[in-house]
Amino acid sequence: MADRNTEDDASRNRMMGEIADGIGEDEFIDCSGKSVLCRGCDPQMATRASAMVVPLLGNPEFVSCGDDDDFIAKLQEKKWSVIFFAPGACRYSAARMQIPGARSNTKGWTLKQYRTLVQQHQGADVPIVETTEEREVVPRLRSALSKAKR
Repeated sequence: MADRNTEDDASRNRMMGEIADGIGEDEFIDCSGKSVLCRGCDPQMATRASAMVVPLLGNPEFVSCGDDDDFIAKLQEKKWSVIFFAPGACRYSAARMQIPGARSNTKGWTLKQYRTLVQQHQGADVPIVETTEEREVVPRLRSALSKAKR
């Protein structure tokens, strides 16, 4: 078990480094009145990444969900500025593997079905950010937040 934890930690450290590689030198934009709902699949990675990216994104509200029950509930609670599918979830979908945290009603879904669900609850104009590459997280979220209407 210790070897698996060490491998997981090394993988998370690598992903955090890749996020940092994509930060760039963009001008700071205050996004404190905006919000991001993230569907990820690794709660530990979500905690680490959000601590790093929230200040870089201009301090929006950033909520991460590791399972579909929580994600669907959050979609129904309020309107979000941006919906974000974390790189791990995108990689699972691209590999045609079930995204961890799926439930019986979302079993086997790809991002296509998730996009439809998001648009049903948030409207067709909500920006949806997807990437399989950690280094693209900050630039893509910055861009989406700068264009978000709410």
